[in-house]
Amino acid sequence: MKLYFKYMGILLKSQMEYRVSLLMVLIGQFLISFTVFAGLYFLFERFGNISGWNLYEVALCFSIINVAFSFSECFIRGFDSFSKIIRLGEFDRLLLRPRSTVIQVMGSMLELSRIGRLLQGISIFVIAILNLNIHWTILKILLLILVFVSGVFVFSGIFIITATICFWTIQGIEVANILTHGGREFAQYPLSIYKKWFARFFTFIIPFGCVNYLPLMYILDKEQGSSIISLISPLYGITFIIPALFIWSIGVKHYKSTGS
Repeated sequence: MKLYFKYMGILLKSQMEYRVSLLMVLIGQFLISFTVFAGLYFLFERFGNISGWNLYEVALCFSIINVAFSFSECFIRGFDSFSKIIRLGEFDRLLLRPRSTVIQVMGSMLELSRIGRLLQGISIFVIAILNLNIHWTILKILLLILVFVSGVFVFSGIFIITATICFWTIQGIEVANILTHGGREFAQYPLSIYKKWFARFFTFIIPFGCVNYLPLMYILDKEQGSSIISLISPLYGITFIIPALFIWSIGVKHYKSTGS
């Protein structure tokens, strides 16, 4: 990770050379994301609640997903633009270095503009917490922290898996956005509003439900059965990175050099 932080330091210095431009993009990302939340607000103004979840409960769900996604997109951006590395033959150069390709790809790009969306998510999180009457315990606080960590791991794993597809397709395929940007969009709402097969798929296969829905059922005292599943679900989300890295290793083994 020492190498990764060196990469981040270099990229940070380069992006800070154009501070006004960076500031404008940050403000733009912050405001654009709020328009999405505004749509959510007007939805609740009309219907009052969704499947028993009120505005601030869904806002908590919304903020957790957006914070996790923005953090991943900011610091794992190299995988999201991996197709460019493949097309230009730059992956050959990465293979020659005696360092992990995962770390090198992670450190190939830093997207500071996503901090604007990250700040928006944090702002909505604070608003939601202040307006919810949650009976806080040490366990709930630890679970909430674990939820954010789990979200970062899940989105990072998805970015890695979608990048691995480029070993065979060269150009990144748009259908992969169903899991990244599409996943962020539907995971902003509680999974109980979707069909059961859909909710199960995005709980046990792609563990978005382990990031916010199941843990929030416990934190918001909506749990009707055993709380064990809700408590351990974020750990399942964290382990999602393991198969993602395994799939990446398979892709690396099947990579065919450009010869350049």
